[in-house]
This record gives sequence, C-alpha cells and structure tokens, in this order.
Amino acid sequence: MIRVGQGYDVHRLEEGRKLIVGGLEIPFEKGLQGHSDADVLLHAITDSLLGAAALGDIGSHFPDNDEKYKNADSMKLLSLAVKLLHNDSWKIINIDSTIIAQKPKFKPYIERMRQNIADACIMEIENVSVKATTEEGLGFTGSGLGMAARAVSLIKKESD
Repeated sequence: MIRVGQGYDVHRLEEGRKLIVGGLEIPFEKGLQGHSDADVLLHAITDSLLGAAALGDIGSHFPDNDEKYKNADSMKLLSLAVKLLHNDSWKIINIDSTIIAQKPKFKPYIERMRQNIADACIMEIENVSVKATTEEGLGFTGSGLGMAARAVSLIKKESD
C-alpha cells in the first residue's frame, strides 16, 4: 500500500524571536511566532507524514495548549512523528517541500535543511526536496507579515 500526504503551515513573523526553518537558525531580524520554535517547514512536513499515514495532524499529537511543547524543537517533534509511522510499519519514500517567504533568501541553507530532514526521517538526502519561493510581494507572505510552507510525502507499508 502506498499513500500520499500533504501538509501546510503558516506562522506570523515577529520581532524578538529567532527564525528557525528546516531545523536551522537563519539570520534575520524577525522570527516566527508560535508555541514551539514555530519551524513552518518542519510543521508542514510533519503534517504531510501524519496525514499520509492517517494518524491525525501535528496539533493532535503535540497540542499548542500543552506546556510540554512550549518552545519545543520541531526537529524532535518530526522525529517523534516518524517513530509513529515506523511503529505502524510505514516507510517514507520521499518528501517534497516548499518554503513560501519574501525574505530572507533560503538558498544558502537548503542543503543543510535537506540533511536535517533526511536524518530526522531516517532516509537518504536524495529523497528529500526543499525549495523556496516568494509570492512577488503579494499576500501576507509577500508583504513580510509571515511565512508559509507546503509539503507532500509519499509513504509505503513495509510489508508491501
């Protein structure tokens, strides 16, 4: 059995927070607002994996009203979600993701993000894609109010 999952996440940008995307601290004057570290990319990927396995979403496993997850490292949350998939005999085939933000430029960080995601998902980097795009100044991401990310994952039952 093969399944596809999609994920989407969005966070507002604010002063006084570190910008964490793809498990990396990115130099920028603002960070993403959220209960955890607000890593928009990893949240979208986590949702795509959980959705593909019909295991709910990130909020059902790591609720934002639980103090245990306050300022949580999203790399750890992704690793926990991957364990849930593996416990249910799912293998991750590939992940394709896109960061949507006007600024900063993410190109210098893409390869390290891919490696972080591959490590957390216990897979080869060749099966992880991370892209970044702007929205040409349009909408909340284009005006610099926030960032978004989308992800699609393909998983397969180990017994197949």
